[in-house]
Amino acid sequence: MGLTKRRFSKARTASRRAHFRVQPVTLVECPQCHARMVPHRVCPTCGYYAGRQVIEVKAPEEKPSP
Repeated sequence: MGLTKRRFSKARTASRRAHFRVQPVTLVECPQCHARMVPHRVCPTCGYYAGRQVIEVKAPEEKPSP
């Protein structure tokens, strides 16, 4: 592998890494149940996508309190 002749400056390195930041997750409202969900995915709350039910969603099990 080749070696560089000169060291890269901190400014050049920082400008290259300027786009490596973490992007916030985009969320939209489900048209069926109005829960927040990732766009173009099946809603994890109700199981609907594009106006039809795609998956069967079970109700969360309640744990008995001691």
